[in-house]
Amino acid sequence: MTSSSFPILPLLNGLVLAGGNSTRMGTAKEKICWHGKEQQYAMADLLAQFCGEVFISCRPEQMEKIRTGYSVLPDAFTEMGPISGILSAFDLRKDTAWLVVACDMPLLDEKALGLLTRFRDPEKTATVYESPVDGKPEPLAAIWEPKSFPLLLDFIQTGSRSPRKFMMNSDIFLLKPEDPQVLRNVNTQEEAAEVRRMIENSR
Repeated sequence: MTSSSFPILPLLNGLVLAGGNSTRMGTAKEKICWHGKEQQYAMADLLAQFCGEVFISCRPEQMEKIRTGYSVLPDAFTEMGPISGILSAFDLRKDTAWLVVACDMPLLDEKALGLLTRFRDPEKTATVYESPVDGKPEPLAAIWEPKSFPLLLDFIQTGSRSPRKFMMNSDIFLLKPEDPQVLRNVNTQEEAAEVRRMIENSR
């Protein structure tokens, strides 16, 4: 078998989505320290183990607050929620894939991201974890391939802004997490207290 028989993997970059308004939490989720540092930096450091470049996605007004030493990617597409950061990432590097994670998943760990990269299928639009809650794709713990960018541009023209809806209508590889808890997201103070207890009990 020749080398041309193997699919060529586009370079993988990392994207930490930290541009949300954290309305339900009442405090900036990206700044919560779950593992000894602000979550946006903890996730960026984690992604650096798997990616060529890692960027923290944020709103333009957040840029100056990001610590020196971390690459920042302000939203070039605005008022679209999480999909703004994903589109902005592809606008920056169109020919690379993006390992996208949300900053509100404090249990997402090296093992979970390793599994995602190990089973990555570059022939699909994305390789994505399956939500243990409803069995649907979890687009904010996923590898988005370059081919998804033009499809995303077409998708937003329909008026939809849901990354999950996009993936539900795309050719994706859906992967079950070994530990469903890694996909727990934290949106309220009550959820934060529960997850913090879980983290403390695991130490």
